[in-house]
Amino acid sequence: MSKIQIDHFSDVLCIWAYVSQIRVDELISEFGDKVEVAFHFFPVFGDVPGKIEKNWSHRGGVKAYSSHVQSVADKFDHVSIHPDVWVKNTPQSSLPAHLFLSAAKMAEANGEAKAGSFLHFMQKVREAFFVDARDISNRMELLAITEQAGLPIAVIREAVDSGRAHSMICGNMHHSVDLGIQSSPTLIFNEGRQKLSGNVGYRIIEANIRELLENPAGQQSWC
Repeated sequence: MSKIQIDHFSDVLCIWAYVSQIRVDELISEFGDKVEVAFHFFPVFGDVPGKIEKNWSHRGGVKAYSSHVQSVADKFDHVSIHPDVWVKNTPQSSLPAHLFLSAAKMAEANGEAKAGSFLHFMQKVREAFFVDARDISNRMELLAITEQAGLPIAVIREAVDSGRAHSMICGNMHHSVDLGIQSSPTLIFNEGRQKLSGNVGYRIIEANIRELLENPAGQQSWC
């Protein structure tokens, strides 16, 4: 049986993507080689100052958004949040982090980094922001996180500096537009016919995957 292809779209600064990563990890653990998850990044927070000004200036600005993120995190025991998240070292954009993540993804795919290094790095980048309140739009911070995650610095820098990582990011953005992705995180499977967006429970994701795995050949999924 061929693997179930799952496309995962998110912004690394999105609290819901941070919260729901545990569900994706469980999906990979439970179904093993029956599923293949491809991670893609699109810039929900590409322009942080503009987004905060447009959506939160009338509600109290970045401090109010920080409180909102805190209130979301408080509902989930498995995540930790810095008390000054978003207020301390407010990032300007998620794009720099997405570039480094894309470089890590390419490095693993090309055999230049060990298996599993991309997922480990993605978690470290999220923790750097949400737990440690580090500015992950800052290049020097991202290089430090890259080194701490055990990734080959020279390989990652080359992918970013050469423009190869930028190319992947642009491809991700075009892909997200083609698929009508509007929120982070979003899971796409069944050749684009099924889409789960936002704070979706694990059992719902699992049910959709089991339906596809158990569906007889040639029969349309009822999910």
